[in-house]
Amino acid sequence: MQAVEDILGISIINLVSFAVAILVVLIIFAIYNATLVKDPMRGRLKALEERREALRAGLMTQRKRTSPIKKVDAVGIMRTIADKFKLLQTEQSQKVTDHLVQAGYRSKDAVVVYQVMRLISPIIVGGLAITYIYGMNMMPDKPYMQLLASIGSVLFGAKLPDIMVTNQKTKRADLIRKGMPDSLDLLVVCAEAGLTLDSALKRVAKEMVGACPELAEELELASIELGFLPERRQALINLASRVDLPALRNVVTTLIQSEKYGTPLAGSLRVLSAEFRNERLLRAEEKAARLPAILTVPLILFILPTLFVVLMGPAACSVSDNFLNAK
Repeated sequence: MQAVEDILGISIINLVSFAVAILVVLIIFAIYNATLVKDPMRGRLKALEERREALRAGLMTQRKRTSPIKKVDAVGIMRTIADKFKLLQTEQSQKVTDHLVQAGYRSKDAVVVYQVMRLISPIIVGGLAITYIYGMNMMPDKPYMQLLASIGSVLFGAKLPDIMVTNQKTKRADLIRKGMPDSLDLLVVCAEAGLTLDSALKRVAKEMVGACPELAEELELASIELGFLPERRQALINLASRVDLPALRNVVTTLIQSEKYGTPLAGSLRVLSAEFRNERLLRAEEKAARLPAILTVPLILFILPTLFVVLMGPAACSVSDNFLNAK
């Protein structure tokens, strides 16, 4: 115990209290997420309707609405800050916009919020950490550790928005990948029934709302763009660019070739669906093959000691009793 206090400069009581506080916050957050009932399509239908109206009017962005009542607009304040620091005029703005769209943030204000958060997140996180470190006088005997912890908190705050968006993008792509085989099967059925591509995508989106709302949203948006954009090929390219997933790009390539050359759509989609199902089966087999190696460490640390205690405990007690009786 004294060695830990000498190394970190923190008393054991403070360290345990801090760990318990973090654990309690994580437990409350987990319980909140588990009990919160979320509507997967809440707000998405409104966004799709706004997109339809924008395409119908020949616009690619939403028109601003004016109101006689002035309200405190947090996004407006962020836009003012972004304009002042010229955060939206960099060469990376388009890449940031594509990155946010792939994560599911399609609002025109998403890039403004993201850029401003990248600006103020290091200040907020670093300021809180520095206040805690120097205000609570943590590690008073090690000023270099205080400096390193402060610098690390600032760097973590600078990377926090990127980490959150990348995590959301990865989870969304994984959910869409899992829903691809089923959606392709439905698309094959719709194509064989004689539906056009627009109607087929709209029907599949309606059926996939409960199973995979993220994929249903993308297919619905693609069907809307197919009906309004002057080039149908551009609508399919937009679908591939909104989701960073090789499987979906293969589907888009197949749809473009079918539209261009008039090849049968159902046969091509059936082959892709079989490939995706085989790929999902191979992923499951790969995870199952890795399971014994993953379970080795928990087995050695937690299960074997308990097993040894259960098996050898009675024998050890018997031997100890025999020695005591012999004396």
